[in-house]
Formats: sequence, structure tokens, C-alpha cells
Amino acid sequence: MPVLRISSRNARFQQWQSLLTNRTKRQRAHEFLVQGVRPISLAVEYGWPIHALIHDADRKPSEWAARLLRTVPGAERIAMAPELLAELGEKNEAAPELIAVVELPADDLARIPVSDDFLGVLFDRPTSPGNIGSIIRSADAFGAHGMLVSGHAADVYDTKSVRASTGSLFALPAVRVPSPREVMDWVTAERAAGHPIVLVGTDEHGDCDVFDFDFTQPTLLLVGNETAGLSNAWRELCDYTVAIPMSGSASSLNAANAATAVLYEASRQRLVAKRAERTART
Repeated sequence: MPVLRISSRNARFQQWQSLLTNRTKRQRAHEFLVQGVRPISLAVEYGWPIHALIHDADRKPSEWAARLLRTVPGAERIAMAPELLAELGEKNEAAPELIAVVELPADDLARIPVSDDFLGVLFDRPTSPGNIGSIIRSADAFGAHGMLVSGHAADVYDTKSVRASTGSLFALPAVRVPSPREVMDWVTAERAAGHPIVLVGTDEHGDCDVFDFDFTQPTLLLVGNETAGLSNAWRELCDYTVAIPMSGSASSLNAANAATAVLYEASRQRLVAKRAERTART
């Protein structure tokens, strides 16, 4: 495939630059930018369409970058002046070795697989894209099957969210939904299909402490906005609420830390249950 060289702030460069900060431009272009060895590698591994690979025109690619430039199907090859590449990489020092222009997936709840051991997270109206990425990372680490971002919220595909996920965004389906109605239609359909999903909200005045709740059942964990918590609509839809006991001087945890603590407990319970099943069979 021929290589296109870009050495000025032409229309193509300006289009890609707009993807860094403009959510509307990302939506219209159906693209976002990704950098870093692990995130780009995972995007390729999980089959995300790569529209372009942008590399430093003045630098010999590493073995990793050269392999991607040679093997990723359908990706336009762009050799860019290092100072322009550094701007796209949002770095003050050296330009990144490679930036991928990746296709935005559809916000389709069917992307999230649901089974008897379903574990999902819903983040209600988050204001921080970094918190979105951090929760995606924790959800991936602790065996969740998907992430939902509800309401008027920061963007899953903001560069801060993409960076904070450290590549987990490409392994874990993340779907944006406008309101509780779409989620509850999906939950109702899954329940009818034999997956009795329970909605569990995090709240400092929860029905029980997090370690007293049974997370081995199909669960959608609801995490509230960083300052206001869960909306009244989501509180009313919760089947249960759980609290994280704290003994220090802190009055609360931030959203990402709270979600991580509950996801760890859910993962721990499920691992214990699986070990007990194996022991019972032997």
C-alpha cells in the first residue's frame, strides 16, 4: 500500500487534530485516535477496524510498528512530520512512534454478551472521561462482560478515557445509552431470555455491606455521578444497594475507586464459588 506523506497542517491533519477534543467531530467521522503499544495492539487483536496508521516520517519504525504497518488490513499508511505527530500525540516531548485512527463502534447493547454469570457496570452521567477509562480497566481486570455509560456524560472515546483504559476499551464492550429506558428494555428482554439480571447500586447508605451481597448471580452494577451519585431514576430502578464500609477519615471514595472495590468483591465471590464447585466434583 502506498504511503501518504504529510508535512503541513493540511485538511487531513486538521481533521485528525479535531478528533482529540471535539466529540461531535468524532461522531461525524466515526473515528478516534489511539496511541501506545498495548492499546493499538489490543485494538488490532480484537478486530477493531483501523482506518489509518500514522508514523514518524523521520524515524525508522521499531519491529512492532513495522509489523503493524505491514500487516494491518485496510489501514492507510501515513508518514507524518515528527512535530505534527507530537501534536496529535498531545505530548510536549518526542512524538509517539505510531498513532492509529480507529473506527467508532455502534452504541448497540447487543455488543454486550449476557450469560448466567453476567457481570456488567453502568456509569450514570460521568463527568470525567478519565474515570470512565479507569472503570473500563477495572471491569476488564475483574471479569466483567460490558460497560454502559448512561445519560448526558463524558465521552467513552475521549482521549483521556482511551488512555486511562490502557487498552481495555478494546477488550470490553462499552456502550453509550441516552437514558434508563433503553437499559431497562434490554434488561427486561434478557430476563425474559432466562438471565435474571439484578440491578445493584453503590450507595453509602446501602441495604447491606458489599461483602454481604451475593454477587454470584447475574449482576449489573450501577455507579453514580462523581458529585451527585445515582440519579433518582436509577435509585428507583435498583433491586438492591450496597455500601463499602470505611474506617478512615475519608467520607467517600471517588467513582472509579468505588467501582473497583465492588468489582473486586464480585470477582472474589465468583472465584470462591468456582473453587467450591470444583472441590465438590472431586
